[in-house]
Amino acid sequence: MQTITNSQDLDAYIKNIRIRFEKDKIIKVDAKSGKTRTLTQNASLHKFCSMLAQAMNEAGFDFRVFIKEGYPVPFTEELVKEYIWKPIQKAVTGHESTTKPEPKQYSEVYDVLNVKLAEHGLYIPWPCRSNM
Repeated sequence: MQTITNSQDLDAYIKNIRIRFEKDKIIKVDAKSGKTRTLTQNASLHKFCSMLAQAMNEAGFDFRVFIKEGYPVPFTEELVKEYIWKPIQKAVTGHESTTKPEPKQYSEVYDVLNVKLAEHGLYIPWPCRSNM
């Protein structure tokens, strides 16, 4: 994936696409505009979900206590992301996919979740280079 931030880069990219198209007569392009999460934010989100799952399990919570009645199910990174992070993210940002919010919106989602976690005596710091 290439990031284009100025007209010269755009012109060079278009030229390259034209050359490749003329050669192969088919080309697939996946273009995204605007800012999306950074690779560091992506890694931090997954680390946070993993840390939160571990903390909730250690605190004696299970998935059914937070989500629905049923058999006890230990938290996992995937459960945290799908059933805790994403619903809050949707409410705060309007985006279902974790790839869509702008970088600053990650902290907004985290802040909302942190308030709820505090009600249960849990605090998980947002992962960053100094604590990963």
